[in-house]
Amino acid sequence: KQKMLDRLHSSNDVLRGRKVLIVDDDARNIFALTTMLENQEMDVISATNGRQAIEIIQQQPELGVVLMDIMMPEMDGYETMREIRKDPRFGALPILALTAKAMKGDREKCLAAGASDYIAKPVNTNELLSLLRVWLYR
Repeated sequence: KQKMLDRLHSSNDVLRGRKVLIVDDDARNIFALTTMLENQEMDVISATNGRQAIEIIQQQPELGVVLMDIMMPEMDGYETMREIRKDPRFGALPILALTAKAMKGDREKCLAAGASDYIAKPVNTNELLSLLRVWLYR
């Protein structure tokens, strides 16, 4: 079993061809994350606000995971995640919250709003890929 877990954490087979939605109001963040994930042969879509993200999620049943920026104007990541979780179809959709100011209690606040997991910005590539492998391995 340990061998399988080691393989899981180093192999990106589990990411290949999976669809990921990046939600961020900053085009530079979207570009950096898209480049990193496309290098893992992931299928990347992006949204620049919460409402757009919710529409995409409703239209993309094969979506594997969402990377959700927390600090966005109008509808922030917390509100967006709460909206997504209201729909029982998306109860198990992995949502990884990305937050720039990692304050004490942020993780709890993200999880309470419906995040599956949490990662601080600037995003560490290995940490993000490791989290994605864990959440997409099912």
